[in-house]
Amino acid sequence: MARGSVQKVDTRVETLVAELGDDVVVTRPESIEAYRRDWTGHASAGMPVAVVRARRAQDVQAAVRWAATHGIPVVPRGAGSGLSGGSLAVEGGLTISLDRMRAITVDPATRTATVEPGAFNAEVKAAAAEHGLWYPPDPSSFEICSIGGNIATNAGGLCCVKYGVTTDYVLGLDVVLADGSLLTLGGPRIKDVAGLSLTKLFVGSEGTLGIVTRAILRLVPAQAVASTLVATFASVDTAAEAVARIGATMRASMMELMDQTSINAVEDYQPMGLDRSAGALLIAQSDAPGAARGEEVALMEAACRELGAVECFTTDDPAEGEMFAAARRAAFPAIERRGSLMLEDVGVPVPRLPELLRGIAAIARERDVEIPVVAHAGDGNTHPIIVHDATDPGSEARAEQAFHEVMALAISLGGTITGEHGVGRLKKAALPDQLGPDVMALTRRVKEALDPQGILNPGAIF
Repeated sequence: MARGSVQKVDTRVETLVAELGDDVVVTRPESIEAYRRDWTGHASAGMPVAVVRARRAQDVQAAVRWAATHGIPVVPRGAGSGLSGGSLAVEGGLTISLDRMRAITVDPATRTATVEPGAFNAEVKAAAAEHGLWYPPDPSSFEICSIGGNIATNAGGLCCVKYGVTTDYVLGLDVVLADGSLLTLGGPRIKDVAGLSLTKLFVGSEGTLGIVTRAILRLVPAQAVASTLVATFASVDTAAEAVARIGATMRASMMELMDQTSINAVEDYQPMGLDRSAGALLIAQSDAPGAARGEEVALMEAACRELGAVECFTTDDPAEGEMFAAARRAAFPAIERRGSLMLEDVGVPVPRLPELLRGIAAIARERDVEIPVVAHAGDGNTHPIIVHDATDPGSEARAEQAFHEVMALAISLGGTITGEHGVGRLKKAALPDQLGPDVMALTRRVKEALDPQGILNPGAIF
């Protein structure tokens, strides 16, 4: 960029600082650095001209209006825990961080929580629990991920097999549009079909259509105590068959799978007594009321034993059950210790889960890369985690090829390239293969209608 244009951008930033204050607008490069990347750690993140650490919706409006006036790209950012590059900074753009907007208000009468986007998922759960209520969506990173990010990607989690994903709990949104106007959608109503379903349009849009500044979330009565089944299998194929068989007759409240590599990674990272020799570990729970809970777990165990489970263990102790769930949540940080990661998030119809897992294993062998797999198996959503050596160009190239082949495999099985992490910047090349030209064209028309300048999170999804 020429010297004159750099000075021009700097002058424009000064007007933003004058409007919002230097406690809101971050301009020092060393301070900006912390807002450039998400959990993927992708090296291609750009350097924004500034970061706005918004305190309220009006700050977001002012920042977007400023960006629209000058044609500057805007990247919304939550906690930075994203896994698809959705909040990577754009060179010369403006990053708007919602990390200061953390307010939570619970209304027990309507069973809703009004939440600002920077609040952590765990904080919403805790606030709801004070009133005997529960916010179900529970990504594995629930302790460090924000509600705004959850809404942006339509995040899921371990209990989604029974309770659904983020969109099922969003009743209303305040959204700042690309021209800086503030839109209020929905409200604290369980049923509302007046007009187009615009609230749902923004859930999962990854900041490309607008920036969420407030959400009204549906809460439900506190979850009943769960009973847990842990079953080990000689192979992930057989474990996946057990998932399909169980799911055909009952709704488990959790159905998580770990393959042998992920089991051993967790044991290396945080020893928990898992069976290192197991080909796969299946963790299933039932929170059905009363005696039905034990009956469901017994039926799950019977299905596993019929398919040749090596060992089955059941417990009614919530703490013991949570220990196994914690082992599953520890998989990402545990596997990260094995090298640099490329994280997949592909899903297929549950009956095709065995085919997907076999195909992933074949790709790992052919490309000579390690691909541990953990999965929200009950709804067919898997997380193949491609491990590579970032200092070895050959290893990185093989991992990149495997990354794209896993997505192609999922599409070929009638599946999706992302079940909950979002398309972001890392998966957008594969999106047309899944959606097809007609749906992609319609998607672009929606984007152009809401963001005619194309300033909202450019490079994500599209």
